Amino acid sequence: MSSACVPTHPESLGLARATTPKAVTAADRPQRPSTPPRGRLPVAGADLSASVAVFLIALPLSLGIALATGAPLQAGLVAAAVGGLVAGRLGGCPLQVSGPAAGLTVVTADLIHRYGWRATCGITVLAGLAQLGLGCLRVARTALAVSPAVVHGMLAGIGITIAVAQLHIVLGGNPQSSVLANVRALPAQLANLHPAAVTMSALTLALLFGWPRIPGRAGRLLRTVPAALVAVAGATATAALTGLTLPRVDLPSWSSHALAGLPEGPVLGLVAAVLTTTLVCSVQSLLGAVAVDKLVAGRTGPQSRLGRAALDRELLGQGAANIVSGALGGLPVAGVAVRSSANVQSGAVSRNSTMLHGVFVVVAALLMVPVLDLIPLASLAALVMAVGVQMVSLHHIRTVTRHREVLVYAVTTLGVVLLGVLEGVVLGVAVAVAVALHRLARTRITHEEKGGVHRVHVRGQLTFLAVPRLSRVLHLVPQGAHAVVELDGSFMDHAAYESLRDWRRAHTAQGGSAELTGCRAGVRSPEYGHAPERSRGPEHGQRPEDSRAPAHGHGPEHGHGPEQAHGPANGHGPANSHRPGPRVSHGSGRRLGRSDGAGRELARGISAFQRDTAPLVREELARLAREGQRPSQLFLTCADSRLVTSMITSSGPGDLFVVRNVGNLVPLPGEENGDDSVAAAIEYAVDVLQVRSITVCGHSGCGAMQALLGSGTGGAATPLGRWLRHGLPSLARLADEGRTGVRLAGRAPADTVERLCLTNVVQQLEHLRAHDSVARALAAGELELHGMYFHVGEAQAYLLGRGDADGAGEVFQGVPGAEELPSPA
Repeated sequence: MSSACVPTHPESLGLARATTPKAVTAADRPQRPSTPPRGRLPVAGADLSASVAVFLIALPLSLGIALATGAPLQAGLVAAAVGGLVAGRLGGCPLQVSGPAAGLTVVTADLIHRYGWRATCGITVLAGLAQLGLGCLRVARTALAVSPAVVHGMLAGIGITIAVAQLHIVLGGNPQSSVLANVRALPAQLANLHPAAVTMSALTLALLFGWPRIPGRAGRLLRTVPAALVAVAGATATAALTGLTLPRVDLPSWSSHALAGLPEGPVLGLVAAVLTTTLVCSVQSLLGAVAVDKLVAGRTGPQSRLGRAALDRELLGQGAANIVSGALGGLPVAGVAVRSSANVQSGAVSRNSTMLHGVFVVVAALLMVPVLDLIPLASLAALVMAVGVQMVSLHHIRTVTRHREVLVYAVTTLGVVLLGVLEGVVLGVAVAVAVALHRLARTRITHEEKGGVHRVHVRGQLTFLAVPRLSRVLHLVPQGAHAVVELDGSFMDHAAYESLRDWRRAHTAQGGSAELTGCRAGVRSPEYGHAPERSRGPEHGQRPEDSRAPAHGHGPEHGHGPEQAHGPANGHGPANSHRPGPRVSHGSGRRLGRSDGAGRELARGISAFQRDTAPLVREELARLAREGQRPSQLFLTCADSRLVTSMITSSGPGDLFVVRNVGNLVPLPGEENGDDSVAAAIEYAVDVLQVRSITVCGHSGCGAMQALLGSGTGGAATPLGRWLRHGLPSLARLADEGRTGVRLAGRAPADTVERLCLTNVVQQLEHLRAHDSVARALAAGELELHGMYFHVGEAQAYLLGRGDADGAGEVFQGVPGAEELPSPA
């Protein structure tokens, strides 16, 4: 395998939102796998093993989802087979697994209740045709513009509906037609429990949640068997051995299997049904494809050489699969997260794994009917109920809370639960638009006079709607006075720009002075090492939208407030932030202790913070003090004074959990020599703070790496030497000439020190994976590891990723200007 060390911008790490779309290059487009050499199997061993793992998960889930919708149980198997074979072959995301999805359960159940099963199959065919049309129009990326709060709310509402309905089967009864009816019938159901069904359901849930937590080496071996399969198989075997009497799977003969029929009913109702099915299938599949790209980029095993997902092709593949599935009497098909995650984590390298899993489903449907008929329905219901509960994600709730989009999430969730999926999504989109317009139109303009200086503070977006208020406040400034206008927002339209420019010209002409500050004022603030430039407004050759303070986040009334750390609004990766972080002196050239003494310089810095930065971050820090820290990332870097983490990641308060030490070292477990500080920080970040990613950042000219090269053993007689012994594995890795090579943006490292600095980052990533908390989170797909290298002299950040190797071993090479997160080392 090979790796790349890619120059990156802050948005590459999910720490600042990208503002311009990345041009599609040849490397972005899926490539056809090379023809295997003669004498070798056409299917890689990794694909074969991954397909088996996915099949073992898909089999019980497909039956359970079919049970939850009220469709014939064979319909779940048909959809799983078609999703693997058709969507797997034609889709644009080779490693995404498609099949019957829990997110479609409510939609399908409602269609079956209204129109019957055969008409539902016909609606599925029409939805597939609609997807083909959308794919031909190349509008796939438009679906990613839907607010994440709407998507998460839709999934949460569907999850609640599934869980409440399946609870009745778990208790030994039958579900009602709506959530409210199920809730009203629950007391009577609890009074008439079916002991055998409850027992099998409890056993299924215990195995499902307990199996992944078996400790020790035996646990790691046992966890290779999917928990869903173990749960259903354990309940089935127990029911068969104890002779319990309870409803079981009943697969009728395939000769009586119903195929699609023409739907009949009101035209508007049928159109709404087709649109709902198309919307849910498409959005879930496209967001799933983006998520699979991130999983592939974050794994450490074999890397796919097929490039990133082609979303329009994925939509075409999903449309074709729905046409075939509906015509053959199967459930609607969409990309599914659990099976796709298992496919990636099992090491799949091509679309062969997805297609093979479909073949295995066909074989099971034809040859394993006697075994499948032994499965208790209560066990399948418990499995699907657990999936529904997990769709209400606490992580998503925390994310929308930080984004101030709880209202959108709640309205969408309640709308889906009480009215239906399409109605809930429409309500959620309407609320999201209203919230966005409110934020855009909400501008707070205040005026105060202190010490003869008149301060006008503008918080929020400065548009034509705010011009009358801005004009009134500006006219409160007396003639000849010194005025400071603080612009704290991310947008200024032409009307506001003209109004501010005209006022400033008139004010200065009358003997006054005007100073414009803030992230849109076109001036550099004193905390950046420059004195304020008076009377330099937007008219001095700078457009308002282009004059940004380098490390200053947007103010509290920015479209996404300072408390928001943006995550995968569209499913792309770790949370980024627009918080107002502490400003960093870039260009003054003054150093502590060099001129006026460290104490005096420190006091001046504290004074500047209290005067200029504290007012900007006080509200955000007060919120963090109330709610506690919830960082999205653990950032482990060197203690070198030249590395300013907030500057190179454009992050602010609460974004990063930072660990700094000499040489950015991660001691292996059990080898800390009495210093557990790094291991404790890792455990706390992963288990308590539940960070989503860990980044190890090395840098050029690292003194620790120079010491390692100079002494070899690190001079173990001193505390520093004993600490540097944790870097010896990096030194050994460097000495292994055939193992690791490096290139930065197409060039070789400048010297041996730079090679060791890069090699050390890769080695510390391996050390991270040896920590139990990290290993568990990686196995669960809840954590990503990233390597980063900062060249101090170039002021350039590089991401460690996979590139092309010329021969054996690993190669790190650079691709200038990358904006996407590459595959980590």
